[in-house]
Amino acid sequence: MFQDMTKQMTESMGPFRELVNIQTQMLEELTRQQMECTKACIEATMQQTSELQKCKTPNDLIELQQAYAKALEETLRAANEQNLKALSTAQQAMQQLAQGSWDAMTGKKK
Repeated sequence: MFQDMTKQMTESMGPFRELVNIQTQMLEELTRQQMECTKACIEATMQQTSELQKCKTPNDLIELQQAYAKALEETLRAANEQNLKALSTAQQAMQQLAQGSWDAMTGKKK
């Protein structure tokens, strides 16, 4: 009897464990992406700083700043797209998990 209760409890916790795994994977992916974005921003800043010394005219400085701003914008835009993709993937996995749990609870089969 105790083994049956333990088995039932373990089975009932399955969806919750899967939900935690989905969230963990999403957070790991978002963290990895944020680290890459931060690294790219730091590298762009270092590149801009080294190029700053080569500026001879105010126009050179303006062009350098514009290029730096554009590079940062592209980096942030790409990071945003990757973040949204990771969130969307996690959302879909959670919806499938919830639907599967609901179907199992109500006795529906696909």
